[in-house]
Amino acid sequence: MTDLDLLLESFRRNGRVNEALLNALVPADFDLSDGRGGWTIGRHLRHMAGFRVGWLHNLSREHAAPLLDPTQQDADGDPQWRWHDSPPTELAAAFAAGDEAAVTAVQAHLASGEPFADPWNEGGYRSHPAHFLQHTIVHDSHHRGQIMALLRLGGRTKEQMDALDEHWAIWRE
Repeated sequence: MTDLDLLLESFRRNGRVNEALLNALVPADFDLSDGRGGWTIGRHLRHMAGFRVGWLHNLSREHAAPLLDPTQQDADGDPQWRWHDSPPTELAAAFAAGDEAAVTAVQAHLASGEPFADPWNEGGYRSHPAHFLQHTIVHDSHHRGQIMALLRLGGRTKEQMDALDEHWAIWRE
């Protein structure tokens, strides 16, 4: 297995962990927050899924295109993300489409040898396009941790939280 194969497998596992979390949530969970002005679970999830299209729009617009609705524009005049107004229960499709677009973009840029665009001079994963996938895994993990804390604060029992921790088995396969 090459390093890239290993990263792609890790990225797929990250998607499965996100799916397991989404499947464990009930509609009321999406509105849970810390009660102190922090994000709700729904906002964390929307941010996680939107992270992919936000970066792809800057790095590789052709690969972001399937995630955008050209008939609607955001405040900057750019095409709107297809799931910007969707109910949280529909975010699984946004994660799946975003993951597919991210992998396709990385593979295309590796095959062509062309680096990602870097319109804001933020670095644009210049050392290797696959670092975008690694960044996504780390970013998702950060927000999943916050979601788990909100679920505990929201009243999940120890047994319910232990059941949610079963997603770790995905990483140990």
